[in-house]
Amino acid sequence: MGAINGKEFINRLNQLNNEIWFNGEKIEGPISEHPAFKGILQSKASLYDLQFDPKIKDEMTYVSPESGEPIGLAFLQPKTIEDLKRRRKMIEHWAKQTNGIMGRSPDYLSTVLMSFASTAAFLEGEENCFPNNLRALYERAKANDLSFTHTFITPQVNRSITYIETTKEPIAAKVVDENDEGIVIKGARLLATQGGLTDEVLVFSIGRFLFNEDEAFAFSIPSNTKGLKFICRDTFVGGESTFDHPLSSRYEEMDSIVVFDNVLVPWDRVFFYNNADVAEEFVTKSSFHHFAIHQVLTRQIVKTEFILGLAELLTQTINVNGYHHIQEKISEIIIGLETMKALLEKAENDALLDEYGIMRPSITPLKVASNIYPKLYPRFTEILQIMGASGMTALPTEKAFQSEIRPDLDQYLQAKNTHAEERVKIFRLAWDLTMSAFGTRQTQYERYFFGDPLRLSSELYQGYPKEEYVKEVKEFLNLDGK
Repeated sequence: MGAINGKEFINRLNQLNNEIWFNGEKIEGPISEHPAFKGILQSKASLYDLQFDPKIKDEMTYVSPESGEPIGLAFLQPKTIEDLKRRRKMIEHWAKQTNGIMGRSPDYLSTVLMSFASTAAFLEGEENCFPNNLRALYERAKANDLSFTHTFITPQVNRSITYIETTKEPIAAKVVDENDEGIVIKGARLLATQGGLTDEVLVFSIGRFLFNEDEAFAFSIPSNTKGLKFICRDTFVGGESTFDHPLSSRYEEMDSIVVFDNVLVPWDRVFFYNNADVAEEFVTKSSFHHFAIHQVLTRQIVKTEFILGLAELLTQTINVNGYHHIQEKISEIIIGLETMKALLEKAENDALLDEYGIMRPSITPLKVASNIYPKLYPRFTEILQIMGASGMTALPTEKAFQSEIRPDLDQYLQAKNTHAEERVKIFRLAWDLTMSAFGTRQTQYERYFFGDPLRLSSELYQGYPKEEYVKEVKEFLNLDGK
Protein backbone atom coordinates (compact mmCIF):
# COMPACT_ATOMS: atom_id res chain seq x y z
CA MET A 1 0.00 0.00 0.00
CA GLY A 2 2.56 2.62 1.09
CA ALA A 3 1.52 6.26 1.43
CA ILE A 4 -2.21 6.95 1.71
CA ASN A 5 -4.33 9.95 0.74
CA GLY A 6 -6.77 11.91 2.86
CA LYS A 7 -9.87 9.96 1.87
CA GLU A 8 -8.19 6.67 2.72
CA PHE A 9 -7.16 8.03 6.11
CA ILE A 10 -10.71 9.19 6.95
CA ASN A 11 -12.32 5.95 5.77
CA ARG A 12 -9.89 3.80 7.75
CA LEU A 13 -10.37 5.85 10.91
CA ASN A 14 -14.16 5.72 10.67
CA GLN A 15 -14.04 1.94 10.29
CA LEU A 16 -11.98 1.49 13.47
CA ASN A 17 -14.92 2.57 15.62
CA ASN A 18 -12.60 3.52 18.50
CA GLU A 19 -14.13 3.92 21.96
CA ILE A 20 -14.06 7.69 22.44
CA TRP A 21 -15.93 9.45 25.23
CA PHE A 22 -16.83 13.11 24.87
CA ASN A 23 -18.87 15.19 27.31
CA GLY A 24 -19.90 12.04 29.19
CA GLU A 25 -21.18 10.22 26.13
CA LYS A 26 -19.68 7.47 24.01
CA ILE A 27 -19.38 8.68 20.44
CA GLU A 28 -21.39 6.66 17.96
CA GLY A 29 -21.17 6.84 14.18
CA PRO A 30 -18.40 8.19 11.95
CA ILE A 31 -15.89 10.13 14.03
CA SER A 32 -15.11 12.35 11.03
CA GLU A 33 -18.61 13.83 11.21
CA HIS A 34 -18.57 14.74 14.91
CA PRO A 35 -18.43 18.53 15.45
CA ALA A 36 -15.54 18.26 17.93
CA PHE A 37 -13.34 16.32 15.49
CA LYS A 38 -14.52 17.22 12.02
CA GLY A 39 -12.17 20.17 11.55
CA ILE A 40 -8.98 18.50 12.71
CA LEU A 41 -9.65 15.35 10.68
CA GLN A 42 -10.27 17.36 7.53
CA SER A 43 -7.00 19.18 8.17
CA LYS A 44 -5.15 15.89 8.69
CA ALA A 45 -6.66 14.52 5.51
CA SER A 46 -5.28 17.52 3.62
CA LEU A 47 -1.80 16.58 4.86
CA TYR A 48 -2.09 13.08 3.49
CA ASP A 49 -3.28 14.50 0.16
CA LEU A 50 -0.02 16.45 -0.10
CA GLN A 51 1.76 13.10 -0.47
CA PHE A 52 0.18 12.85 -3.92
CA ASP A 53 0.50 16.47 -5.00
CA PRO A 54 2.41 16.14 -8.31
CA LYS A 55 4.33 19.37 -7.60
CA ILE A 56 5.90 18.11 -4.36
CA LYS A 57 5.31 14.34 -4.32
CA ASP A 58 9.04 13.64 -4.56
CA GLU A 59 9.58 15.91 -1.55
CA MET A 60 6.93 14.09 0.50
CA THR A 61 7.66 10.42 -0.24
CA TYR A 62 10.46 8.04 -1.19
CA VAL A 63 10.26 4.75 -3.06
CA SER A 64 10.44 1.64 -0.90
CA PRO A 65 13.35 -0.56 -2.04
CA GLU A 66 11.35 -3.62 -0.93
CA SER A 67 7.89 -2.95 -2.41
CA GLY A 68 8.43 -0.13 -4.89
CA GLU A 69 5.58 1.77 -3.21
CA PRO A 70 5.85 5.43 -2.17
CA ILE A 71 6.56 5.76 1.56
CA GLY A 72 6.06 8.90 3.65
CA LEU A 73 9.42 10.57 4.20
CA ALA A 74 8.80 10.81 7.94
CA PHE A 75 9.63 7.09 8.05
CA LEU A 76 12.99 7.53 6.31
CA GLN A 77 16.02 6.48 8.36
CA PRO A 78 18.57 9.14 7.37
CA LYS A 79 22.05 7.91 6.47
CA THR A 80 23.44 11.26 5.24
CA ILE A 81 23.05 14.96 6.00
CA GLU A 82 21.20 15.25 2.70
CA ASP A 83 18.70 12.68 4.01
CA LEU A 84 18.23 14.86 7.09
CA LYS A 85 17.54 17.92 4.95
CA ARG A 86 15.18 15.91 2.77
CA ARG A 87 13.21 14.89 5.85
CA ARG A 88 13.15 18.50 7.02
CA LYS A 89 11.73 19.67 3.69
CA MET A 90 8.86 17.20 4.05
CA ILE A 91 8.19 18.39 7.60
CA GLU A 92 8.13 21.98 6.35
CA HIS A 93 5.51 21.15 3.70
CA TRP A 94 3.18 19.61 6.27
CA ALA A 95 3.84 22.39 8.79
CA LYS A 96 3.11 25.12 6.25
CA GLN A 97 -0.18 23.41 5.37
CA THR A 98 -1.32 24.08 8.95
CA ASN A 99 0.89 27.15 9.59
CA GLY A 100 2.71 25.17 12.28
CA ILE A 101 -0.41 25.18 14.47
CA MET A 102 -1.01 21.41 14.39
CA GLY A 103 1.43 20.13 16.98
CA ARG A 104 0.73 16.46 16.37
CA SER A 105 0.75 16.18 12.61
CA PRO A 106 1.34 12.53 11.63
CA ASP A 107 5.04 13.08 10.88
CA TYR A 108 5.79 13.65 14.57
CA LEU A 109 4.97 10.13 15.74
CA SER A 110 6.22 8.60 12.49
CA THR A 111 9.53 10.29 13.29
CA VAL A 112 9.45 9.02 16.87
CA LEU A 113 8.77 5.46 15.73
CA MET A 114 11.58 5.69 13.17
CA SER A 115 13.99 6.84 15.88
CA PHE A 116 13.00 4.02 18.23
CA ALA A 117 13.29 1.40 15.50
CA SER A 118 16.67 2.79 14.47
CA THR A 119 18.05 2.01 17.91
CA ALA A 120 16.12 -1.20 18.61
CA ALA A 121 19.45 -3.02 18.87
CA PHE A 122 19.89 -1.36 22.28
CA LEU A 123 17.26 -3.81 23.56
CA GLU A 124 19.13 -6.90 22.36
CA GLY A 125 19.86 -9.32 25.18
CA GLU A 126 18.07 -7.26 27.83
CA GLU A 127 15.58 -8.92 30.16
CA ASN A 128 11.95 -8.81 29.02
CA CYS A 129 12.87 -6.96 25.83
CA PHE A 130 11.73 -7.71 22.28
CA PRO A 131 13.55 -5.51 19.76
CA ASN A 132 12.20 -7.42 16.74
CA ASN A 133 8.66 -6.42 17.72
CA LEU A 134 9.70 -2.77 17.52
CA ARG A 135 11.29 -3.31 14.12
CA ALA A 136 8.18 -5.16 12.91
CA LEU A 137 5.91 -2.28 13.95
CA TYR A 138 8.11 0.16 12.06
CA GLU A 139 7.91 -1.95 8.90
CA ARG A 140 4.14 -2.35 9.27
CA ALA A 141 3.70 1.39 9.83
CA LYS A 142 5.74 2.20 6.71
CA ALA A 143 3.86 -0.29 4.57
CA ASN A 144 0.43 0.96 5.65
CA ASP A 145 1.16 4.63 6.47
CA LEU A 146 -0.18 4.13 9.99
CA SER A 147 -0.91 7.10 12.22
CA PHE A 148 -0.20 7.17 15.95
CA THR A 149 -0.98 8.99 19.13
CA HIS A 150 1.21 8.38 22.15
CA THR A 151 1.21 8.53 25.91
CA PHE A 152 4.37 8.84 27.99
CA ILE A 153 3.20 10.09 31.41
CA THR A 154 1.10 8.92 34.36
CA PRO A 155 -1.83 10.73 36.04
CA GLN A 156 -0.92 13.66 38.31
CA VAL A 157 -2.17 12.18 41.57
CA ASN A 158 0.77 13.14 43.76
CA ARG A 159 3.84 14.78 42.25
CA SER A 160 6.02 14.54 45.35
CA ILE A 161 9.36 12.78 45.00
CA THR A 162 8.50 10.07 47.53
CA TYR A 163 5.02 9.18 46.25
CA ILE A 164 4.32 5.45 45.98
CA GLU A 165 0.95 4.36 44.61
CA THR A 166 -0.76 2.09 47.14
CA THR A 167 -4.39 2.11 45.96
CA LYS A 168 -6.17 -1.22 45.63
CA GLU A 169 -7.13 -0.48 42.03
CA PRO A 170 -4.34 0.89 39.80
CA ILE A 171 -4.38 4.59 38.91
CA ALA A 172 -1.26 4.70 36.76
CA ALA A 173 -1.39 2.06 34.03
CA LYS A 174 0.59 -1.02 35.05
CA VAL A 175 1.05 -4.68 34.27
CA VAL A 176 -1.46 -6.61 36.38
CA ASP A 177 -1.05 -10.01 34.74
CA GLU A 178 0.80 -11.92 32.04
CA ASN A 179 -0.16 -15.11 30.27
CA ASP A 180 0.56 -17.09 27.13
CA GLU A 181 -1.11 -14.42 25.00
CA GLY A 182 0.58 -11.31 26.38
CA ILE A 183 0.61 -8.80 29.23
CA VAL A 184 -2.52 -7.29 30.77
CA ILE A 185 -2.58 -3.54 31.45
CA LYS A 186 -4.94 -1.77 33.85
CA GLY A 187 -5.01 1.92 34.80
CA ALA A 188 -4.64 5.21 32.96
CA ARG A 189 -2.07 7.27 31.10
CA LEU A 190 -1.85 10.94 30.07
CA LEU A 191 -1.93 12.92 27.81
CA ALA A 192 -2.79 11.55 24.39
CA THR A 193 -3.21 14.41 21.94
CA GLN A 194 -5.57 13.25 19.17
CA GLY A 195 -6.30 10.16 21.25
CA GLY A 196 -8.72 7.94 19.34
CA LEU A 197 -8.10 9.88 16.13
CA THR A 198 -5.27 7.62 14.95
CA ASP A 199 -4.75 4.02 13.92
CA GLU A 200 -2.68 3.09 16.96
CA VAL A 201 -1.54 4.30 20.36
CA LEU A 202 2.17 4.11 21.20
CA VAL A 203 2.79 3.64 24.93
CA PHE A 204 6.24 4.25 26.40
CA SER A 205 7.49 4.53 29.96
CA ILE A 206 10.14 7.20 30.42
CA GLY A 207 12.38 7.41 33.45
CA ARG A 208 13.16 5.13 36.36
CA PHE A 209 10.34 3.36 38.19
CA LEU A 210 12.20 2.50 41.40
CA PHE A 211 9.10 1.44 43.29
CA ASN A 212 6.77 0.62 40.38
CA GLU A 213 8.62 -1.60 37.95
CA ASP A 214 5.24 -2.92 36.75
CA GLU A 215 4.79 0.55 35.18
CA ALA A 216 7.97 0.20 33.10
CA PHE A 217 6.85 -0.98 29.67
CA ALA A 218 6.54 -0.06 26.02
CA PHE A 219 4.15 -1.30 23.36
CA SER A 220 1.83 -0.24 20.56
CA ILE A 221 -1.72 -1.45 20.02
CA PRO A 222 -4.58 -0.57 17.65
CA SER A 223 -6.79 2.21 18.96
CA ASN A 224 -9.83 -0.06 18.84
CA THR A 225 -8.31 -2.73 21.10
CA LYS A 226 -10.86 -4.23 23.52
CA GLY A 227 -10.86 -2.46 26.89
CA LEU A 228 -9.09 0.64 25.56
CA LYS A 229 -10.96 3.93 25.83
CA PHE A 230 -10.13 7.60 25.24
CA ILE A 231 -11.77 10.15 27.56
CA CYS A 232 -11.68 13.62 25.99
CA ARG A 233 -11.49 17.00 27.64
CA ASP A 234 -13.94 19.73 26.65
CA THR A 235 -13.62 20.92 23.07
CA PHE A 236 -11.97 24.21 22.19
CA VAL A 237 -13.72 24.38 18.83
CA GLY A 238 -15.45 27.75 18.97
CA GLY A 239 -17.65 26.95 15.99
CA GLU A 240 -17.54 25.88 12.35
CA SER A 241 -17.17 29.40 10.96
CA THR A 242 -13.64 29.97 9.73
CA PHE A 243 -14.36 33.71 9.96
CA ASP A 244 -15.23 33.60 13.66
CA HIS A 245 -12.81 30.84 14.64
CA PRO A 246 -10.14 30.64 11.93
CA LEU A 247 -7.86 28.31 13.90
CA SER A 248 -9.99 26.28 16.30
CA SER A 249 -12.43 25.34 13.53
CA ARG A 250 -9.52 23.69 11.69
CA TYR A 251 -6.82 22.66 14.16
CA GLU A 252 -8.36 21.81 17.55
CA GLU A 253 -6.50 18.55 18.17
CA MET A 254 -8.20 17.36 21.37
CA ASP A 255 -6.37 15.81 24.31
CA SER A 256 -7.48 12.68 26.10
CA ILE A 257 -6.94 10.39 29.04
CA VAL A 258 -6.15 6.85 27.91
CA VAL A 259 -7.84 4.20 30.07
CA PHE A 260 -6.74 0.57 29.99
CA ASP A 261 -9.44 -1.70 31.40
CA ASN A 262 -7.59 -5.03 31.61
CA VAL A 263 -6.27 -4.55 28.09
CA LEU A 264 -4.46 -7.56 26.66
CA VAL A 265 -1.32 -6.52 24.81
CA PRO A 266 -0.20 -9.47 22.65
CA TRP A 267 3.41 -10.54 23.04
CA ASP A 268 4.23 -9.54 19.47
CA ARG A 269 3.18 -5.98 20.38
CA VAL A 270 5.42 -5.66 23.46
CA PHE A 271 8.82 -3.94 23.14
CA PHE A 272 9.80 -4.27 26.80
CA TYR A 273 8.12 -4.68 30.20
CA ASN A 274 9.03 -4.89 33.89
CA ASN A 275 12.46 -3.44 33.23
CA ALA A 276 13.14 -0.14 34.99
CA ASP A 277 16.70 0.15 33.71
CA VAL A 278 15.59 -0.03 30.10
CA ALA A 279 12.71 2.39 30.77
CA GLU A 280 15.24 4.85 32.14
CA GLU A 281 17.89 4.46 29.46
CA PHE A 282 16.25 3.60 26.15
CA VAL A 283 14.71 6.98 25.35
CA THR A 284 17.83 8.93 26.36
CA LYS A 285 20.29 6.63 24.58
CA SER A 286 18.15 6.21 21.49
CA SER A 287 17.90 8.88 18.80
CA PHE A 288 14.46 9.93 20.08
CA HIS A 289 15.38 13.44 21.23
CA HIS A 290 17.54 14.08 18.17
CA PHE A 291 14.77 13.40 15.68
CA ALA A 292 11.74 14.43 17.73
CA ILE A 293 13.17 17.87 18.49
CA HIS A 294 14.34 18.20 14.86
CA GLN A 295 10.73 17.71 13.73
CA VAL A 296 9.33 20.01 16.41
CA LEU A 297 11.85 22.78 15.77
CA THR A 298 11.05 22.70 12.05
CA ARG A 299 7.34 23.10 12.83
CA GLN A 300 7.94 25.82 15.41
CA ILE A 301 9.94 27.84 12.89
CA VAL A 302 7.00 27.69 10.47
CA LYS A 303 4.66 28.69 13.28
CA THR A 304 6.88 31.63 14.20
CA GLU A 305 6.94 32.76 10.56
CA PHE A 306 3.14 32.74 10.65
CA ILE A 307 3.13 34.77 13.88
CA LEU A 308 5.55 37.28 12.36
CA GLY A 309 3.38 37.65 9.28
CA LEU A 310 0.29 38.14 11.42
CA ALA A 311 2.00 40.69 13.67
CA GLU A 312 3.18 42.76 10.72
CA LEU A 313 -0.22 42.54 8.99
CA LEU A 314 -1.96 43.64 12.18
CA THR A 315 0.27 46.71 12.54
CA GLN A 316 -0.10 47.61 8.86
CA THR A 317 -3.86 47.33 9.16
CA ILE A 318 -4.12 50.01 11.83
CA ASN A 319 -1.01 51.89 10.66
CA VAL A 320 1.10 51.63 13.80
CA ASN A 321 4.22 50.04 12.33
CA GLY A 322 6.00 53.38 12.19
CA TYR A 323 6.32 53.56 15.97
CA HIS A 324 9.66 52.50 17.48
CA HIS A 325 8.06 50.53 20.30
CA ILE A 326 6.09 48.51 17.74
CA GLN A 327 9.20 47.90 15.67
CA GLU A 328 11.02 46.76 18.82
CA LYS A 329 8.31 44.22 19.60
CA ILE A 330 8.22 42.79 16.09
CA SER A 331 12.01 42.66 16.14
CA GLU A 332 11.73 40.35 19.15
CA ILE A 333 9.83 37.92 16.95
CA ILE A 334 12.40 38.28 14.17
CA ILE A 335 15.27 37.61 16.60
CA GLY A 336 13.51 34.52 17.93
CA LEU A 337 12.80 33.26 14.44
CA GLU A 338 16.36 33.70 13.19
CA THR A 339 17.77 32.15 16.36
CA MET A 340 15.64 29.04 15.86
CA LYS A 341 16.62 28.84 12.20
CA ALA A 342 20.32 29.06 13.10
CA LEU A 343 19.98 26.31 15.71
CA LEU A 344 18.23 24.05 13.20
CA GLU A 345 20.91 24.64 10.59
CA LYS A 346 23.68 23.96 13.11
CA ALA A 347 21.97 20.75 14.23
CA GLU A 348 21.96 19.51 10.64
CA ASN A 349 25.45 20.72 9.74
CA ASP A 350 26.95 19.09 12.85
CA ALA A 351 25.09 15.79 12.38
CA LEU A 352 27.04 12.57 12.88
CA LEU A 353 26.49 8.89 12.18
CA ASP A 354 25.63 6.97 15.32
CA GLU A 355 26.72 3.42 16.16
CA TYR A 356 23.73 2.05 14.25
CA GLY A 357 24.58 3.88 11.01
CA ILE A 358 21.88 6.55 11.41
CA MET A 359 22.67 10.22 10.79
CA ARG A 360 21.61 12.00 13.96
CA PRO A 361 21.28 15.79 14.03
CA SER A 362 23.46 17.34 16.72
CA ILE A 363 21.62 17.26 20.02
CA THR A 364 23.08 20.37 21.71
CA PRO A 365 21.57 23.04 19.42
CA LEU A 366 18.31 21.10 19.48
CA LYS A 367 18.25 21.08 23.28
CA VAL A 368 19.04 24.79 23.29
CA ALA A 369 16.06 25.34 21.00
CA SER A 370 13.79 23.24 23.22
CA ASN A 371 14.81 25.46 26.16
CA ILE A 372 14.31 28.70 24.26
CA TYR A 373 10.92 28.24 22.63
CA PRO A 374 8.88 27.68 25.82
CA LYS A 375 10.01 31.17 26.82
CA LEU A 376 9.69 32.75 23.38
CA TYR A 377 6.20 31.59 22.50
CA PRO A 378 4.32 33.13 25.45
CA ARG A 379 6.13 36.39 24.72
CA PHE A 380 5.07 36.25 21.06
CA THR A 381 1.43 35.87 22.07
CA GLU A 382 1.81 38.73 24.56
CA ILE A 383 3.21 40.95 21.80
CA LEU A 384 0.16 40.27 19.62
CA GLN A 385 -2.15 41.02 22.55
CA ILE A 386 -0.37 44.29 23.37
CA MET A 387 -0.30 45.52 19.78
CA GLY A 388 -3.93 44.56 19.22
CA ALA A 389 -5.02 46.21 22.49
CA SER A 390 -8.80 46.80 22.70
CA GLY A 391 -9.12 45.83 19.06
CA MET A 392 -8.69 42.21 20.19
CA THR A 393 -11.98 42.30 22.10
CA ALA A 394 -14.39 44.41 20.02
CA LEU A 395 -14.91 41.76 17.37
CA PRO A 396 -18.34 41.11 15.79
CA THR A 397 -19.16 37.78 14.16
CA GLU A 398 -19.58 36.67 10.58
CA LYS A 399 -23.37 36.73 10.98
CA ALA A 400 -23.22 40.35 12.13
CA PHE A 401 -21.68 41.29 8.78
CA GLN A 402 -24.54 39.47 7.05
CA SER A 403 -27.19 41.39 8.99
CA GLU A 404 -28.85 44.78 8.67
CA ILE A 405 -26.26 46.36 10.99
CA ARG A 406 -23.52 45.85 8.40
CA PRO A 407 -23.44 49.56 7.44
CA ASP A 408 -22.63 50.41 11.08
CA LEU A 409 -19.83 47.87 11.16
CA ASP A 410 -18.43 49.09 7.86
CA GLN A 411 -18.40 52.64 9.15
CA TYR A 412 -17.06 52.20 12.66
CA LEU A 413 -14.70 49.22 12.29
CA GLN A 414 -12.85 50.27 9.19
CA ALA A 415 -9.06 50.53 9.34
CA LYS A 416 -6.48 52.79 7.75
CA ASN A 417 -5.47 50.22 5.16
CA THR A 418 -8.47 47.92 4.80
CA HIS A 419 -12.25 47.74 5.13
CA ALA A 420 -14.08 46.62 8.26
CA GLU A 421 -14.68 42.97 7.38
CA GLU A 422 -11.05 42.33 6.56
CA ARG A 423 -9.91 44.19 9.65
CA VAL A 424 -12.11 42.03 11.85
CA LYS A 425 -10.88 38.84 10.15
CA ILE A 426 -7.27 39.81 10.90
CA PHE A 427 -8.01 40.64 14.52
CA ARG A 428 -10.11 37.53 15.01
CA LEU A 429 -7.15 35.46 13.84
CA ALA A 430 -4.91 37.18 16.39
CA TRP A 431 -7.56 36.63 19.06
CA ASP A 432 -8.01 32.94 18.23
CA LEU A 433 -4.24 32.41 18.36
CA THR A 434 -3.65 34.20 21.66
CA MET A 435 -6.83 34.77 23.70
CA SER A 436 -9.43 32.11 22.91
CA ALA A 437 -9.55 28.78 24.77
CA PHE A 438 -7.84 27.29 21.73
CA GLY A 439 -5.13 29.96 21.79
CA THR A 440 -4.34 29.64 25.49
CA ARG A 441 -4.08 25.87 25.06
CA GLN A 442 -1.55 26.55 22.28
CA THR A 443 0.55 28.59 24.70
CA GLN A 444 0.44 25.90 27.38
CA TYR A 445 1.21 23.26 24.76
CA GLU A 446 4.36 25.02 23.54
CA ARG A 447 5.43 25.85 27.09
CA TYR A 448 5.41 22.18 28.16
CA PHE A 449 5.97 20.38 24.86
CA PHE A 450 9.00 18.43 26.11
CA GLY A 451 8.13 18.65 29.79
CA ASP A 452 9.02 20.90 32.70
CA PRO A 453 11.21 23.80 31.45
CA LEU A 454 13.31 23.59 34.63
CA ARG A 455 14.05 19.94 33.97
CA LEU A 456 14.99 20.78 30.39
CA SER A 457 17.41 23.43 31.64
CA SER A 458 18.91 20.97 34.11
CA GLU A 459 19.40 18.35 31.41
CA LEU A 460 21.09 20.90 29.17
CA TYR A 461 23.40 21.96 32.00
CA GLN A 462 24.29 18.41 32.97
CA GLY A 463 24.93 17.26 29.43
CA TYR A 464 26.80 20.26 28.07
CA PRO A 465 30.63 19.85 27.77
CA LYS A 466 31.75 22.63 30.09
CA GLU A 467 35.11 21.32 31.33
CA GLU A 468 37.16 22.52 28.38
CA TYR A 469 36.06 26.09 29.14
CA VAL A 470 36.81 25.64 32.83
CA LYS A 471 40.28 24.38 31.84
CA GLU A 472 40.91 27.52 29.78
CA VAL A 473 40.07 29.76 32.73
CA LYS A 474 42.29 27.73 35.05
CA GLU A 475 45.17 27.99 32.61
CA PHE A 476 44.67 31.74 32.33
CA LEU A 477 44.85 32.06 36.12
CA ASN A 478 47.76 29.58 36.42
CA LEU A 479 45.73 27.41 38.78
CA ASP A 480 47.11 23.99 39.61
CA GLY A 481 43.69 22.35 39.36
CA LYS A 482 43.43 21.37 43.02
